[in-house]
Amino acid sequence: MPLYEYKCKEHGVFSELATIADMEKPVNCPQCGTMCARVLTLPPHIATMLKETKVAMERNEKAQHQPVVSTLDRRENDHEHSSTCGCSSKKKSNLFYTADGNKMFPSMRPWMISH
Repeated sequence: MPLYEYKCKEHGVFSELATIADMEKPVNCPQCGTMCARVLTLPPHIATMLKETKVAMERNEKAQHQPVVSTLDRRENDHEHSSTCGCSSKKKSNLFYTADGNKMFPSMRPWMISH
């Protein structure tokens, strides 16, 4: 059963377990017995959040389920890439072999040993 918060005019906020079917019904205050309505409380960091931050979070939440695909992504995915594809989206490897047959990546990480 979920835990809901209710507010008594005299004793403040308290929590009670209730079924989902009974979530809208008021409950009795455990101290004085008066009927109290359910309240929704927000964590302080949400209540004091900047408007721009809220808008950005809402946009990210929407993008999670409805991502926007850029035109560049659409062009790259229009055809299959093969090993002979001359598409500019492929990166050229910096790998080359030295005279004694060792691999070398100039301009990459010279301190790393290739395997």
